Amino acid sequence: MSELLDIAAAVNRLLRAENILLLCHKNPDGDTLGSAGALYHALKGLGKTVAVLCADPIGARYDYMQLGLFDGSFEPKYVVAVDVAGIQLFGDAVRAYAERVDLCIDHHGSNSGYADAMLLQADAAAASEIMYDLLRAMNIDITPLIAECLYTGIATDTGCFKFANTTQRTLLTAAKLIEAGADIVRLNAALFESKTPAQLAIERLALENLQFYYDGKCAMVCLTREQIASTGADCTDIEGITGIARAIEGVQVGVTIRQQPSGSYKVSVRTVPGVDASAICRRLGGGGHTQAAGCEILGSMENTRGALLDEVKKALCMES
Repeated sequence: MSELLDIAAAVNRLLRAENILLLCHKNPDGDTLGSAGALYHALKGLGKTVAVLCADPIGARYDYMQLGLFDGSFEPKYVVAVDVAGIQLFGDAVRAYAERVDLCIDHHGSNSGYADAMLLQADAAAASEIMYDLLRAMNIDITPLIAECLYTGIATDTGCFKFANTTQRTLLTAAKLIEAGADIVRLNAALFESKTPAQLAIERLALENLQFYYDGKCAMVCLTREQIASTGADCTDIEGITGIARAIEGVQVGVTIRQQPSGSYKVSVRTVPGVDASAICRRLGGGGHTQAAGCEILGSMENTRGALLDEVKKALCMES
């Protein structure tokens, strides 16, 4: 199991580290990229050799983060994972580095403890919220660019501060990032108010494939890789469909199942307060937060759907 660190200990290790590689999870979202981006720019400002690596392509919508992607030009000596709860979430393309993570910075209570050391705060709304405190403890100047990376992570993981994980700490941190120069009008428009044609196509497809179970308490979207490919959507475009099923009136559990290019099935579960999404996914090898969790399942779409429905039924019975 990982050695649990506090902020001060994590700062000490980062300041001593050289040739640092920052790992994001596959199907990257705003939090894994935002926390990695902020740490990348902070360490770069200290004169360190550092780069970011992700198994999947990073959507153009995040270009403003100016991430320095790993090109193999140096041999990593210290590996840091951000917002990654389990080794299976890295993807095969980064497996060699995923198996030698020195430090994991995460906010998932379900973290499997795969890293040598871990800075874990399960009560944080996002890894980027932890990263803000970490960078302040490092005496890093929170530049507008770093502030925008961190704001992206916090805003996306809280649904622009609508989700139940939003706390006083979350809002205070966001306020400090605005003060530091984050252009939230531009960021909110890019992250929440504008959609690509591919995003609209994948959302329409999701609605067309929506099915209800258990007297309307569960709504589920199942998409094959061929269906997804037909829309031209990339992993960034697909992020938006995870909340569609849960947003329907009367639905307590929203499930999205989408087939990956490899053939496996990525599952996202969103629930109302009182129904534990993490418990549903944990029994299927995944995990996450109380109201937002996920897992990855091998097999067929039929078996994946059946396994999810069995776990959802258990969760709804416990809730009732």
